[in-house]
Amino acid sequence: MTDKSSGNASGAWSGRFSEPVSDLVKRYTASVFFDCRMAAQDIRGSLAHARMLAKQNIIGNQDLSDIERGMAQIIGEIERGEFVWTLDGEDVHMNIEQRLTALIGDAGKRLHTGRSRNDQVATDIRLWLRDAIDSILVLIGDFQKNVLDLAELHAATPLPGHTHLQIAQPVTFGHHLMAYYEMTRRDAERFADVRRRTNRLPLGSAALAGTSYPIDREFVARELGFDEVCENSLDAVSDRDFAIEFCAAVATTMMHLSRLSEELILWMSPRFGFIDLADRFTTGSSIMPQKKNPDVPELVRGKTGRVNGHLIALLTLMKGQPLAYNKDNQEDKEPLFDAADTLIDTLRIYADMITGIKVKPDNMLQALSLGFATATDLADYLVKKGLAFRDAHEAVALAVRAAEIKGGELPHMSIDELRACMAHVAGAGEKIGEDIYAVLTVEGSLASRSHIGGTAPNQVRAAIERARARLAK
Repeated sequence: MTDKSSGNASGAWSGRFSEPVSDLVKRYTASVFFDCRMAAQDIRGSLAHARMLAKQNIIGNQDLSDIERGMAQIIGEIERGEFVWTLDGEDVHMNIEQRLTALIGDAGKRLHTGRSRNDQVATDIRLWLRDAIDSILVLIGDFQKNVLDLAELHAATPLPGHTHLQIAQPVTFGHHLMAYYEMTRRDAERFADVRRRTNRLPLGSAALAGTSYPIDREFVARELGFDEVCENSLDAVSDRDFAIEFCAAVATTMMHLSRLSEELILWMSPRFGFIDLADRFTTGSSIMPQKKNPDVPELVRGKTGRVNGHLIALLTLMKGQPLAYNKDNQEDKEPLFDAADTLIDTLRIYADMITGIKVKPDNMLQALSLGFATATDLADYLVKKGLAFRDAHEAVALAVRAAEIKGGELPHMSIDELRACMAHVAGAGEKIGEDIYAVLTVEGSLASRSHIGGTAPNQVRAAIERARARLAK
């Protein structure tokens, strides 16, 4: 062997080349300093693979014993921060394998029998992502529990419901919060579904064609808790659909939290004044001493854009790749890791931030005195008295216009005034009676919507009970 070839002896393919990889290329192609976070998953996968090799008499029992002993030492070194990650090792897999071989000799060299780094990394990513999804599902549950607590406290607190950011109809603050419970309920379903497709074992596919060794893939799947094995070796090593699906689920959840962030920011503004956030989630100004800025919700909005970018990055990464594995796929990890980290951090802080929301019911109720929030209730009243809905709609529109000219709201108009302004719609005015004022109250509007999905306080409380029962499962 020439000096040049010996200079690359640390590589996994050193015998093929006549000169070492340049330092620039090493730095450019190395992934160890971000994929080292998969060390625990890599070792779990390697131990399962080694046990299968020994079971199938591909390696000896002494080799297995040495591999298990060496891996135990490596785990300890990593946990204590003593493990030395090197650029020459290129990635988490080779760093661990080289350390194992240094510790136990030839048994470490036999570990890679019957597998490739292609199926090894695909397995590690799936193991890592499965763990991340499990953490996310727990955190979504924590967020939901706190949302339910706050919603129950304000199941009957009136809040202006908006469409087009214009006051539309009364809802309760609890009902509004329950919309975010429903969003995250769907999010949890998506993550569970992604987990199901992630939980398929690619190990045993080797580089792309499978292996000639008499391996037992189902044994490895059981050892690692996979539901099934990937059934096509070409697809198994090159598939990143699960990562794309995961990032799509993360982007959707972040979008939901970003929508909530936007509302918290608006509601905290003095123009609304519906809530206040605990000081620990806000910051001040370097020049304006009166400021209390909702920095956390604003950052959630901003980070949502970055997560959306990760989804697009993975889709773009995969769109032009031929089968099977290509080095492009090394670029899957950083967006995947950052998407997971961002959502995990966001859910943790949001679960706490929900408990720090101070609600201002008086301001919410005062806002409902503007914008004709019970106009639809007036139309429904006329319909129940026998008027066709389109006629009722027109009659109430005339009443709203008259109230605007007068500078008041519908509840401030007398019965005679209501009848007069509706006179242009045949039969409308005569249907107005003394019972109209009960209909025009916020409380009456809320109570009238007593069906599943409605904003009546009793229905909000029933929805909370159903939600708690789901979480308990």
